[in-house]
Amino acid sequence: MASGDAIVGHVVTFGRVLHEAGLEIGPGRVADALRALDAVDLARQEDVYFSLRQTLVSRQDELDLFDRAFSAWFLRAPVLPPVRSRPAADVVTRVAESPTDRLRTRGDDESEPDGDPLELGASGHELLRDKDFAELSGDELRHLRTLIARLARTRPTRLSRRRAADVHGASLDIRRMIRRSLRTGGDPVDRPLRARKDVPRKLVVLCDVSGSMDSYARALLLFLHAVVGTGRGVEAFAFGTRLSRLTPVLATRDPDAALEQCTEAVVDWGSGTRIGASLRQFNETYGRRALSRGAIVLIVSDGWEREDPELVGREMAKLARAAYAVVWVNPLKGNPQYQPLAGGMRAALPFVDRFLPGHNLRSLEELAAVLAGIERRHAA
Repeated sequence: MASGDAIVGHVVTFGRVLHEAGLEIGPGRVADALRALDAVDLARQEDVYFSLRQTLVSRQDELDLFDRAFSAWFLRAPVLPPVRSRPAADVVTRVAESPTDRLRTRGDDESEPDGDPLELGASGHELLRDKDFAELSGDELRHLRTLIARLARTRPTRLSRRRAADVHGASLDIRRMIRRSLRTGGDPVDRPLRARKDVPRKLVVLCDVSGSMDSYARALLLFLHAVVGTGRGVEAFAFGTRLSRLTPVLATRDPDAALEQCTEAVVDWGSGTRIGASLRQFNETYGRRALSRGAIVLIVSDGWEREDPELVGREMAKLARAAYAVVWVNPLKGNPQYQPLAGGMRAALPFVDRFLPGHNLRSLEELAAVLAGIERRHAA
């Protein structure tokens, strides 16, 4: 029987193997696995297998990877545990593949036809949709660039004061009706209608680029770059210890060039966080120009405030009074155990209309749907 330290070492190393294979394994899951092993008979292979699988696997498409890793690490054999039936068309893949290689997932068996791309449980897009931005490699982030750009095309809209021709409109277009009646001797035979048209609503984005947000800032700035590229009415700002306007920098077509210019333009990139002071600077400088009036304000931050949280509450109250709606995106909210305990986050929440996660592509899809569906001012 292995000693306790040896078991801990095996499980920790096994967790690293699974992490390299693409599973989202963190210290919490490893700790859960160790607690589960304490409650079973370690001499029974079936108990060990199901204890680890229950605590380390969260999605159906991860089961095949887990089985191969368990067989290679614990059984030292290229066979799977006999407790699960395999699909008829089995694909042999290496557990230690890089994430970029897994997107292509080609079979390693020489009997497979050359050049035939094979899928492993789920497509590469599906695997990346749920992967945390903090764990993405540079190649994976570039792979997601097009998907992020598609999400950003969905802008919130509002009804314009101007009216346009519409066959389903509710009011008569008097001028057009009079002009057309000249063709029929003054009789208004043709009665064109018109209606108010939908136009994009103003969108103001404030993105936290402090040190605590560094692992998420690059992916979120790609989203900002795509949003700015959708047209007029979008303003983007970054803040750490001070506020920096990024709209002109993000107006370029090349995302990589835009991100490099952002890091050069924001002098406090990766520094501390002063949310309250940055919001006050925005309200005093840009709020007086009615930039936030009637706009949807999107704040991307983890809510860590190193100064007075009460200042955050006061400035958020001013911002909420002017804005049409305030949406706060917090990457930490992607953790099911997250609670808004940070002082800045607690002070801001009473003035937030939508509180959303922003840690992966799926959460950005939810954000795009929420932005497109806001129809009432400050609707919770």
